[in-house]
Amino acid sequence: MNCLNERNAILKINIPVMINKNLIIGLFSLLLFNSCFAQQSATSSTNILIEKRIDNLMRKMSLTEKIGQMYQSNYSNEDLAHIQQLIRQGKIGALLSPMDLVKVTALQKIAVEESPNHIPLLFGADVIHGLRTVFPIPLAQAASWNPGLVEQAARVAAEETSSFGVNWNYSPMVDIARDPRWGRIAEGFGEDPYLTGIMGVAMVKGYQGSDLTKATSIAACGKHFVGYGAAEGGRDYNTTYIPENELKNTYLRPFYALKQAGICSYMSAFNDLNGVPSTANPFTLRQILRDEWNFDGLVVSDQHSVLGLINHGIAADPAEAASKAIKAGLNIEMGSTSFLDFAHQLVKEGKISEKDIDESVRDILRIKFRMGLFEKPYKGTDTKVELLSNYNKEVALKLSEQSIVMLKNDKNLLPLSDSIKSIAIIGPYGNNPNEMDGCWTSHGRVEDVQAVLPAFQNMPGLNVAIRYAKGVDNCTSTDTSLFKEALEAAGKSDVILFFGGEHSEQTGENNSRAFLRLPGVQEQLLKALAKTGKPIVLTVFSGRPLVLENVLPDVTSVLYAWHTGIMGGPALANIIFGKVSPSGKLPVTFPKAEGQIPLYYNHKPSNQPPKKELGNYSDYRTTYNDFSNTPAFPFGFGLSYARFEYSDIKLSSQQLHFSDTLLVNAVVSNKSTYEGEEVAQLYLHNKVSSITRPVKELKAFQRIFLKPGESKPVQFKLSYNDFAFYDLNNQFTVEPGAFSLWVGPNSVDGLRTDFVIGK
Repeated sequence: MNCLNERNAILKINIPVMINKNLIIGLFSLLLFNSCFAQQSATSSTNILIEKRIDNLMRKMSLTEKIGQMYQSNYSNEDLAHIQQLIRQGKIGALLSPMDLVKVTALQKIAVEESPNHIPLLFGADVIHGLRTVFPIPLAQAASWNPGLVEQAARVAAEETSSFGVNWNYSPMVDIARDPRWGRIAEGFGEDPYLTGIMGVAMVKGYQGSDLTKATSIAACGKHFVGYGAAEGGRDYNTTYIPENELKNTYLRPFYALKQAGICSYMSAFNDLNGVPSTANPFTLRQILRDEWNFDGLVVSDQHSVLGLINHGIAADPAEAASKAIKAGLNIEMGSTSFLDFAHQLVKEGKISEKDIDESVRDILRIKFRMGLFEKPYKGTDTKVELLSNYNKEVALKLSEQSIVMLKNDKNLLPLSDSIKSIAIIGPYGNNPNEMDGCWTSHGRVEDVQAVLPAFQNMPGLNVAIRYAKGVDNCTSTDTSLFKEALEAAGKSDVILFFGGEHSEQTGENNSRAFLRLPGVQEQLLKALAKTGKPIVLTVFSGRPLVLENVLPDVTSVLYAWHTGIMGGPALANIIFGKVSPSGKLPVTFPKAEGQIPLYYNHKPSNQPPKKELGNYSDYRTTYNDFSNTPAFPFGFGLSYARFEYSDIKLSSQQLHFSDTLLVNAVVSNKSTYEGEEVAQLYLHNKVSSITRPVKELKAFQRIFLKPGESKPVQFKLSYNDFAFYDLNNQFTVEPGAFSLWVGPNSVDGLRTDFVIGK
């Protein structure tokens, strides 16, 4: 229990009214101080004990065994005998897990019983959005704006993952991504550092739990450190140029949030940053991570990225690559063997020191001790975890529902009314369980996925005739031979439900796209269906924002489902037929055309503000000669069946001191006959400062439930860290001056007020 929870617990104590008020305050303060002091003392004592254990262990370790701790091997059946021998020799510290409890336990047994100093192994895996219970992709989870629910999903993932013996997970990814052409945008939480940090911390809490030593807790790994999402042209693995000031104000912020949440590890990125590859970047790995942040966990390379230093052109051979990565502060090499093969020789030649090795190994052992692996090395052997339990599926369903964003709903077509007697389900996702999970789902099973067609057919109480026609064989198909069947089904139905998008293999790592329109002949099919005159509900499955301008005029309603995980079918059925009101909000800006990219809400003001078109997207940015500069849909946008209104914005003060807390109050009202959940968002702008600041920055949000006709107050608290930024001297500071503040439903609309921070 942390100090805040202690405080909340104390506040619940019933104190007799007759007790003196000052005495109550004094007793409360004493209790709170003693509680926090005791907690800090216990943590300090534990850390001291761990450091002593590290000292004792390292005095026993040979240089060979120390270097072995810095190597993570890939597991394969063909290499099994060789891997077992390396473990016995103390030459492996971690493994990419085989996801098999029997095999993992057997390998761990060799490490703790037969290796020179009985050091347990780390078993790592990529469980990005669920193991057997596959949740929506992380970008979709960000669209829920519900960190509590994201934490629940991560806890489910940790429990299922630990049951296979795995104790380390390469998630969350908190790369800021402002270019939807980049395939790995699907794996992160979008374009905003605040939202990304909140969601990343939620995942860390879910994975690591309240106690790292518990049987179902697994170590989290924040990736990719750092700037990977800013790859030029949205091309994966590509170069990034980010000035230090921008790096600290934007790209590092979510990583720092993970550090503050107690994350065990980070993964370095594939990209080079300002000319220095992230895998061997002493500025990020040593100066920032160790010296400025005091991070004392471990850093692992991405797969084979140490050898990638040769491709980058900063190392002539594997030995030089190993030398540069170790000196930069990388602890573990994943996959490739340059540390294992050359570190001993490099020490002997004086190109690196044994102190460099010792520093790295201390960081690795520290995490192993904190995880309790020396006492309980075998995950999954003493607990029973039910994979794909009813509870797990319920969490997946709720997260899918809250991740779906309604972008358009002309004539209030949705939810479908009782007057609708027949629907045509058309499109490559109409009955396609193979693609709904999205990228990074190697441990999921197709038979677990509840696809659209059966979900609609099995919906209780649904009295609607359903006609199904693919219309197109798959997302990328250019064959139009199935159009006729689709048009016939549409002609006999009251409403067309088109389920399309991009397939899962078009997203994720090494899946960048230059053009973001619906692939194949889907647009052509939609236009043919529009000629029937029947209303069309377009549901898009995707791992990124797609450009929908060509088809938006042809459809009545649009639901953006992302890649939904195993419960996507029931989630969509519940929304389309009104059992659940849409509540998702976009975590990333949707462009009208690829030529607008990068397009993001929190950009800097320009020298010549153009004519106003849409809120902050055009107030401060020059326009194109041949195209609009406004987005198709702005960051934070999302419609509901309910109609929400904002009113009565008030500040606790409009003249603040640096140390003051600002209370922001507003009222949100439901002016409809539908119940629903709204995400109230607060944005801030520093109007005059020593460096240019974003035209708006998300600083807080709340998800609230409102019944028809109900109004609720929302309150936000802003303090020093919310007003502060890194200045030209890279000092984190608050500058006096004028600020604007908005509370509203997205990054464009909302109530505005102003205040001043004085010296």
